[in-house]
Amino acid sequence: MDFFISAAYAGAAESQAAAGSPGILDFAFPIILLVLFYVMLIRPQQKRAKEHRTMQSALAKGDEVVTDGGLMGKILEITDNAITVQIAESVEVKVRRESINAVLPKGTLKKL
Repeated sequence: MDFFISAAYAGAAESQAAAGSPGILDFAFPIILLVLFYVMLIRPQQKRAKEHRTMQSALAKGDEVVTDGGLMGKILEITDNAITVQIAESVEVKVRRESINAVLPKGTLKKL
């Protein structure tokens, strides 16, 4: 009945028994990978989100802004959730507060 058990299978069992318990490197690799993932991806995204929230809370009437859609204009009115932006003479649009992408330096719209 020895022909049912292959020699390769018996050799694998011996090498697995000789390996013993997992070493410290087996546990360190996933932990190092998680730390690297946090430092490279999560932390910079949290920093950008915090800067964006700070910029949104500092918006004031008269600021020149750019929306996510690329519209540039001057803030006329600010409410809790919406901002009225003048994009041209007698053309006003209401946008969500979160859609403001950047605040432009004063006088930028006149230069364009």
